[in-house]
Amino acid sequence: MTERTGIITFKGNGLTLQGSPVSVGDKAPDFTVLGNDLSPKTLADFKGKVLILSAVPSLDTPVCDVETRRFNQEAANLGNGIAVLTISADLPFAQARWCGAAGINAVTTLSDHKDMAFGAAYGLIIKELRLLTRAVLVVNKEGKIVYQEVLPEVTNEPNYEAAIAAARAAL
Repeated sequence: MTERTGIITFKGNGLTLQGSPVSVGDKAPDFTVLGNDLSPKTLADFKGKVLILSAVPSLDTPVCDVETRRFNQEAANLGNGIAVLTISADLPFAQARWCGAAGINAVTTLSDHKDMAFGAAYGLIIKELRLLTRAVLVVNKEGKIVYQEVLPEVTNEPNYEAAIAAARAAL
């Protein structure tokens, strides 16, 4: 598995990313993750929609909580043509519990815990923690990556406005 250093930090400390990095213009790699009901979900399950892929380390952390709540608010106004998927290495049961407690109903949470297939396909696994790094990607209806932000500091929030603008432009 490819390893890269010098890309992200956590509280200023350098970490290693694993997996195959992607870039804007690439075809979005397929992956299999788990839904909150343990059913397998793939990129094809969301075919025909513009996707905002929000990778977060863990929903049970302050920045991930804020990010997912913000994308949930935004998703409510984006219409049926755009789906927001929040993907973490949290267990599906923990994701379902968190969503229920937080009132999340417009974002789909998916677990990469089992195989880390999403993280490997997009180069977003933090080797030292076996978590996903914070990143936002937008995939158009044709399956091409049209926007990408990998946060240099894992504890920072993404540029919500830029991701949403890219998703709207891809409709």
